[in-house]
Amino acid sequence: MAHLAAAHAAFEQMDLDHVRLVPARDPWQKSDLVVASASHRWAMTLLAAAEAPYLVADDTEMTRSGPTYTLDTLEALAKGEFENDPVLILGSDSAALIPSWHRADEVLASVRIAVVLRPTVSFEAVTAAIGDSYVALDMPTLDLSATQIREHVSAGRSPGFLVPDSVRFYIETNGLYRHNDDST
Repeated sequence: MAHLAAAHAAFEQMDLDHVRLVPARDPWQKSDLVVASASHRWAMTLLAAAEAPYLVADDTEMTRSGPTYTLDTLEALAKGEFENDPVLILGSDSAALIPSWHRADEVLASVRIAVVLRPTVSFEAVTAAIGDSYVALDMPTLDLSATQIREHVSAGRSPGFLVPDSVRFYIETNGLYRHNDDST
């Protein structure tokens, strides 16, 4: 729900026409984590996008092979039907790590950055990492991450009220995060 709340905040506060949800096929910075397969993450993205008419599931990264990098995605989107003034919505924890990203300077030069405060990383830390060229979105701080949801489910608990009902049903029906075999 935190991702959807951030999407909603950006949609309202930045007067966006829509918000693209773009899951990574091969999230290189999460290679040490147990995450669902690309096909499962894509299916959950489609379900989440159905929650609001301004949400659009975008398979740009799903159709590429190998590690996916933000700049490559932005360049691919720019070749299609992409808005002239793209906005990248991030939690403050991710925004503070932008300097570690592949071709980070080019990413910063090619998009507006919208940042949602996360409990572990302040806006000051984001400013120290990337300067003040971002929009701080005004919304309640949600102490919820995808990692926490995966751990919650792995411990045998339901993800109810942590994700949309359609995503909860998908996770439970497909047994995601219950075992180390989430690759199918």
